[in-house]
Amino acid sequence: MKIQEVPFMTTDWNQIPLSNHPGETGSAAWKTIEVGNIRVRMVEYTPGYVADHWCSRGHVLFVLEGELVTELQDGRKFTLGPGMSYQVATDAEPHRSSTSVGAKLFVVD
Repeated sequence: MKIQEVPFMTTDWNQIPLSNHPGETGSAAWKTIEVGNIRVRMVEYTPGYVADHWCSRGHVLFVLEGELVTELQDGRKFTLGPGMSYQVATDAEPHRSSTSVGAKLFVVD
């Protein structure tokens, strides 16, 4: 990832508004900032969340709380807990998320 046209800045996540994104089941609440060529998000999935699509966007994702299951389109599944992360390039391996217990994530893409 080459971060471009992003000045030094701080973010008070308590001041960023929420947007809601329904899944196949459950929902995701995003706090998002977009600057330069990056999007930075705090994402909270409700218990029982299942994504309603395969994602091909590249991400760096870090699990802050809960448990996240990431399924790749080829059938592999990875379970991540607090302190774990994954990285994937754009158009490399389509993936989707789910959680039975809920999860809070920090995502850069």
